[in-house]
Amino acid sequence: MLGFIVRRLIAMVLTIWAVSFVSFAIIQLPPGDYLTSYMADLSAAGDRVDPATIEAMRKQYSLDDPFIIQYFKWIGGVLHGDFGNSFEWSAPVTDLIWGRLGNSVLVEGLAVLVMWLVALPIGIYAAVRKYSLGDYLATIGGFVGLAIPNFLFALVLMYLWYIYFGETLGGLYSPDLQGTPWDLERILDFLAHAWAPVLVLSTAGTAQLIRVMRANLLDELTKPYVTTARSKGLPEWRAILKYPVRVALNPLVSTIGWLLPTLVSSSVVVSVVMNLPTAGPLLLRSLTTQDMYLAGAIIMLLGVLTVIGTLISDLILAWIDPRIRYGGR
Repeated sequence: MLGFIVRRLIAMVLTIWAVSFVSFAIIQLPPGDYLTSYMADLSAAGDRVDPATIEAMRKQYSLDDPFIIQYFKWIGGVLHGDFGNSFEWSAPVTDLIWGRLGNSVLVEGLAVLVMWLVALPIGIYAAVRKYSLGDYLATIGGFVGLAIPNFLFALVLMYLWYIYFGETLGGLYSPDLQGTPWDLERILDFLAHAWAPVLVLSTAGTAQLIRVMRANLLDELTKPYVTTARSKGLPEWRAILKYPVRVALNPLVSTIGWLLPTLVSSSVVVSVVMNLPTAGPLLLRSLTTQDMYLAGAIIMLLGVLTVIGTLISDLILAWIDPRIRYGGR
């Protein structure tokens, strides 16, 4: 098991490095830089810009250096905990993103938890009661959940909530509790606001996991060992839960590998629609203004969270099925 963990950690480090390099390169693709966008905004507002000042700022931020030099300066600072300064906000990137990144982790973590808590029992029921009314409802609900885009679901939910309750749906905290220390009041306030984005983000994933669990368990229930267990008088619930469900969980755990990237990408748009104080709106703003240090830090940290989640799923999968950890030798 130790060797399996070491191999996964090495792969994780290489993946994080690749994510940092690719994200920094993608941010550099549009023509110009932050100062170019800044000059255009000032010119559109009728203000005059001193070219000497812009040139001095470009040298100050090393924007006139070649791409590879800029990358190594940035990644060198990251390794020492310095993500650089945001051009637009004139503040350290770490001061801008940690709070929002924590909110992103909370919302997306709750969404994953809801997916599993809802999908597992429904998927098991749909497989055991194949072609029943409940199975048909679960199948239809799964198709509907997959067909509706998250941002559209968020808009519809916000509209209906305002029509029927007369309140605006959005945000994660009440204005008077924003930025206050975590206590019971703030936790309850967070849960009172977070149910909406968690519901929106978890719907498509839950629908997909239900279908995966149902298909896996249906395949296992046709295996000879299940028939043998039933013929020996083993209670039905035990014959299903002890082995078939455990084996059917293997492919389900591996879905975290694609579920987390999908959740992270969809949460960016949902956060903008629902006005959530997460990393999504800040990332979108930094990309439009070409604030490369801020955008690069957010993309890399979201990638790190995704890789860590994938590593956890690999470890859980290896713990459930020993063939995986021994097969990699």
